[in-house]
Amino acid sequence: MHDDEKLTTTTDGDQVAGAAASSDPAVGLAAVRALRTLADRLEDVQVANARSHDWSWQAIADVLQVSRQAVHQKHSYRESAPSTDGSPRGTDPAGKAGKDDDDV
Repeated sequence: MHDDEKLTTTTDGDQVAGAAASSDPAVGLAAVRALRTLADRLEDVQVANARSHDWSWQAIADVLQVSRQAVHQKHSYRESAPSTDGSPRGTDPAGKAGKDDDDV
């Protein structure tokens, strides 16, 4: 197993942080990649969490310090994809349509 593969499978944040400070460019860059992957996964999870709590795309964008269009473009695919129970995501079973006028 290569050093960079070890970094992507580790759950020890201290090890990845230490690797990011390595004087070996291969180790340091692998750590950067691992941290970027982790940050992307955390963003996916927390955007989905925010949307499930009725946050608007603008509110999410404000916290992430990006444009509403950027966050919507990156994450809206989840709401249009079919859910695991077969019902389409993004439907309004609770009757909340129109609650948030700045949603795209």
